[in-house]
Amino acid sequence: MGDIKEHRKTLLLIAAISRHEQAIRWARDRISQEWGEIALESPCFLFDSTSYYEASMGTQLRKAFFAAERLIDPSELAQIKHETNRWEVSYAETSGHPEQRPLNLDPGYITEAKLVLATTKDRDHRVYLEKGIYAEVTLYFHGREWHSREWTYPDYRREDYHQFFTQCRDYLRGRYRE
Repeated sequence: MGDIKEHRKTLLLIAAISRHEQAIRWARDRISQEWGEIALESPCFLFDSTSYYEASMGTQLRKAFFAAERLIDPSELAQIKHETNRWEVSYAETSGHPEQRPLNLDPGYITEAKLVLATTKDRDHRVYLEKGIYAEVTLYFHGREWHSREWTYPDYRREDYHQFFTQCRDYLRGRYRE
């Protein structure tokens, strides 16, 4: 029998997708209010790997990633997903944008070995956490680079995303050394 150990804290990563720059700024502000200063912020990437969100969010979508300074226990992921879902609804109700869903927030976390995303959709490769939330290992880190799985979303296969995730991983490793 192995020894049971607490999991190390992880780096909270939240993706914000919108066609509205102010929605992404709003998300950034909410993240920093809830989980501390933003430690790392990606550029706004063009989100054109799928048309899945166009009906509810419009076209010309952009995606930015925010990594919070405060490290989290990975067991908080389901709670965080519920919180970001509430934020999406709140923003849609108060923003005045014409889209049904002007902002999409996808939380996850990074460890030294993987990038995990939270979702409300069950699939064969996802693990149930609690209260309708599942988790999947979207990418794994091996041989000094990120690798996809067969289920990895097309945009998460992008090299420019991987470069940012490597910055996040390096930041996390630096925090572990402190």
